[in-house]
Amino acid sequence: MSSPTNTTASSGDDFGTNSWLVEEMYERYRDNPAAVSEQWREFFSDYKPGDVPKDAPVAPTNGTGASRGATTAAASSGTRGVDDTFPMRRPANIVPTQEVVAPAPAALTAPSEPEPIRGVGAAIATNMERSLAVPTATSVRQIPAKLLEVNRRVINGYRSRTGQTKVSFTHLIGYAVVRAIVDAVPNMKNVFVADADGKPQLQRHTNVNIGLAVDVDKGGGQRTLVVPVLKGADTLDFLGFVNAYDDIIRKVRTNKLTVDDFQGANVSLTNPGTIGTNQSVPRLMVGQGVIVGVGSIDYPAEFEGSDERALNQLGVSKVVTVTSTYDHRIIQGAESGLFLKAIHDLLLGEHGFYEGIFRSLGVPYEAVKWRVDSNDLEGADLQAHKQMQVATLIRVHRVRGHLIADLDPLRWKTPRMPRELDPLTYGLTIWDLDREFATGGVGGVQRSTLGALLGVLRDAYCRTIGVEYMHIQNTDEQRWMQQQVEGHADNFTPEPMVILERLNAAEAFERFLATKYVGTKRFGLEGAESAIPILDAILNAAADNALDGAVVGMAHRGRLNVLANVVGKSLEHLFGEFEGHVDPHAVQGSGDVKYHLGASGKFQARSGALLPIELASNPSHLETVDPIVLGTVRAMQDQIEPAGAFSVLPLLVHGDAAFAGQGVVAECLAMSDTSGYRVGGTIHLVINNQIGFTTSPEYAHSSQYCTDVAKSVGAPIFHVNGDDPEACVRVAKLAFAYRQTFHKDVVIDMVCYRRHGHNEGDDPSYTQPLMYKAIAERRSVRKLYLESLVKRGTVTVEDAERILADYQAKLQSALDETRAQARATTKVPPPPKPVGVLPHVNTGVERGVLDRVFAAMNRYPDGFTVHPKLLRQFEGRSAMYENEGEVDWATAEALAFGSLVLEGSPVRLAGEDCRRGTFSQRHAVLVDYTNETKYAPLANLGTGAAKFWVYDSLLSEYAAMGFEYGYAHANPAALVMWEAQFGDFV
Repeated sequence: MSSPTNTTASSGDDFGTNSWLVEEMYERYRDNPAAVSEQWREFFSDYKPGDVPKDAPVAPTNGTGASRGATTAAASSGTRGVDDTFPMRRPANIVPTQEVVAPAPAALTAPSEPEPIRGVGAAIATNMERSLAVPTATSVRQIPAKLLEVNRRVINGYRSRTGQTKVSFTHLIGYAVVRAIVDAVPNMKNVFVADADGKPQLQRHTNVNIGLAVDVDKGGGQRTLVVPVLKGADTLDFLGFVNAYDDIIRKVRTNKLTVDDFQGANVSLTNPGTIGTNQSVPRLMVGQGVIVGVGSIDYPAEFEGSDERALNQLGVSKVVTVTSTYDHRIIQGAESGLFLKAIHDLLLGEHGFYEGIFRSLGVPYEAVKWRVDSNDLEGADLQAHKQMQVATLIRVHRVRGHLIADLDPLRWKTPRMPRELDPLTYGLTIWDLDREFATGGVGGVQRSTLGALLGVLRDAYCRTIGVEYMHIQNTDEQRWMQQQVEGHADNFTPEPMVILERLNAAEAFERFLATKYVGTKRFGLEGAESAIPILDAILNAAADNALDGAVVGMAHRGRLNVLANVVGKSLEHLFGEFEGHVDPHAVQGSGDVKYHLGASGKFQARSGALLPIELASNPSHLETVDPIVLGTVRAMQDQIEPAGAFSVLPLLVHGDAAFAGQGVVAECLAMSDTSGYRVGGTIHLVINNQIGFTTSPEYAHSSQYCTDVAKSVGAPIFHVNGDDPEACVRVAKLAFAYRQTFHKDVVIDMVCYRRHGHNEGDDPSYTQPLMYKAIAERRSVRKLYLESLVKRGTVTVEDAERILADYQAKLQSALDETRAQARATTKVPPPPKPVGVLPHVNTGVERGVLDRVFAAMNRYPDGFTVHPKLLRQFEGRSAMYENEGEVDWATAEALAFGSLVLEGSPVRLAGEDCRRGTFSQRHAVLVDYTNETKYAPLANLGTGAAKFWVYDSLLSEYAAMGFEYGYAHANPAALVMWEAQFGDFV
């Protein structure tokens, strides 16, 4: 049996529509080989111009040649082109006026003599002639474009806000074409070939290699067509398809297409709709199975003169006409029809088409869904009902809009649309988006289309800022907030260079310490650098408002960065603490850690105004500093006249787990508006890195947010995405304005991440492998913001890097000066001798019991993937136990727990991060490295064993310890333990 004829690299036949371009490149190569790229030179080394079959068929006339001749003759005979079958009659009552004499016609120029078509034109003509040998048929389908338009608007709104390029209709339709072939009618990618004897054969293709017809303006009124090929389109998700498509178009525009870019198409896509063509039946080139033509997106012609508002009321959609011109030798009409139906279904959102696109692009919202319209034009009751539903939708966005806000920089959880925020819940569909409704003044207008109204509401509550304020009882405060965020009464104008400079300083400081003091604990701010622009914006506003001072309280996370970049602590002094230059006679002595020390200074606003600022020393235990700061501020305010001016600003920085877990936070909120403790409102900044040491949010608090405790006193809460520094600065200014207007507490919940472990030596991937995989792939907020500013044209990369280099040079100079100083020596007293307090008790068990427990510790469920680093540790543990008969502390503890469980005594262990262990030593619960499923070996000791429970508690001591005491009292048979994490947490 003969095999299909192969096309060699030296033949122009494989290029189809692009053959003219090959001829043109060859002419350039022949004149000057250096004028083309090395790849083209290699291609032309054995190229034979005009290498096409000499017996290529020409178009059959079917009598049309005679018809054309007859038409030409008639047109040149001077006969008037008027149909006189029904002669026109002149009305009798019309009085003839003066005869209008038409101007004499201009002299006609005879056409030129026929001339040969050469070069590019000849190649195109040959291709078109050859295409006539392909017996084609065409299927046509008109598809509603409403959902396509709406989802594209959502996609491009998001991409515009994040500084990305727009997605075109051709991107979306082209991807639908590919998916329709792959998932519905794979035969569309096959092609007809003939073997050496001319016998017909079918060639099946695994991949969809789609040729993209691109119109090229050659200047001088000349246009031409190139069809580069996007290979393996079926292997790409939507983002990959868009990137590959755009890369090809970029090559076309910059004239950088290579030989390979023109070869291998088995499907083609042409979109003459971009120039207004409604429908196209393009030519199918030899070597392809189908070419898809896409028309313009517009209302059907019969509605072209209609009022668009009337069309919106009627629910008339714009449409796009898609044609499938296919090789009828291998593809049947039914298959072509099913292919177009598949495209139709996809563009109407079937089979999760738009959901997959949103997921691929990282759009943090659910895709809009297709629904049939319901709009009785004569039914007043229905219109009134819809109006009421719109009012409900407005209120629900004010109350619950934050639930769909784009708050998580990692976006590692699938976005969900709560029913109460979905317009479909209220009977409002995509058809209502262009219909007008009363708004009640939202956005400063009384009437608006539903689409515009939703735009205002979602810009206010559902972008990278989510606001909770409808729990506030005071309606004046509610209205104030609505005016600020819905109508942009705050008139926020970002200062990009200021923000970039602050981010530069924040990131450079952490990178500098990480480089110069490798492995040293510093509890860095990486992942939460936007906290520095937030604090800067608040203090800048406080200075411009002539406040008398600010007192800041915070724990260890980011404290050194705040000292250096906000409070203005001397860099030499700070580096001296890393070098060991500590004054032993200072109040705190020589033993306190550098990330607990305080400082005071003067903050200078950009206007030149100065604000005294103090960062209180941290009393080691989380959130203990909060009431100390409030007491300090009240004392300062009581010494300032007039009383009640609240001219000293308290500013507290919290961790997410501590804000929810530490009872002292709730106590401070409870005292915030009482006469003896009032300070005129505290601004709380929660650095929400979505983890507490190793404890995930679902174990750290029972509420939706870590900040829900603040609702108890009616404090507004601004949730903001930490990777949007402009949004962070905006909420900082709004929070300060609210505090100054109402003298109440206000909370900023900055959702971010922690790039490293709890400290720089900790590995968090033992317990959160998926989160830290996402973090490892995430670029820093400074780089992301710089990229967006470069795209906007606000700054160049060179300028930004120069600013960064200047700050790094400042740090290096301070370090050099510090290291030039002599280090003070201190004498540390020896530790006291240990004293025993309990008599010896024999607690030993049989070796067989220990072996059974140890075997269970090294047994995992089928398909469970242990963390690679942990697996190596366990292998070392096994070698030590089996060969040397020795165990470390953590293994001894596990053996003791296991032996008790086998003896029938239940064991319950709870505390902060105790499943893994504070020092990564216990690993009582293992986390699958690939999917984060959990497994506790000691809870699976087999038949007859008692229960073993181990829990990460919320970040609480007093309540958590009391709970375990109550549990132990009610279950004396169990060993109940509460682990004090660092020993000082009691």
